[in-house]
Amino acid sequence: MDVAEAEFRAFYQDWVDYAWRTLRRLGVHPADLDDATQRVFVTVHRRWADRDPDRPTRPWIAGIAFKIAASERRRVRHQREWLVEPGDLDERNAAGRRADELMIERQRAGRVLTAIQALTPECRIVFVMHELDEIPCPAIARELDVPVDTVYSRLRRARERFAAAARALRAREEGA
Repeated sequence: MDVAEAEFRAFYQDWVDYAWRTLRRLGVHPADLDDATQRVFVTVHRRWADRDPDRPTRPWIAGIAFKIAASERRRVRHQREWLVEPGDLDERNAAGRRADELMIERQRAGRVLTAIQALTPECRIVFVMHELDEIPCPAIARELDVPVDTVYSRLRRARERFAAAARALRAREEGA
């Protein structure tokens, strides 16, 4: 194994969980997550020689994941977004945790994912990158190749829609 291959393998190990979670947040159907994650890293590998190691990695991976998620939506030939069921949530970090803690965490994560699904894809990626991954708006603009004011506008709309969706979910749960 040469140095470049070893470096890429280490990069993959460091970032595969982040790419998987980002794709999940962007609405990729649970059955397609592993394949979509693989596509992210095929793209990363193809662009490996051109990447700028001084630029942050998280926005780069998120931008690639956004394009892959958009491609997945086109592939299934409809605009319907897939909701992630709480039972489909990542089991990777469940070892050693109490059952009641896991249940509460899954319920919260399920509500957040459901509220995120209420966002348009363009607003969703900005919301996920900024609010969940704490990526600054100028870096998001650079990775998505849009003006920074567009990012701020999408973030504002995303926050409003997310809050409305969360309120609606809460009201539905309280009424049940």
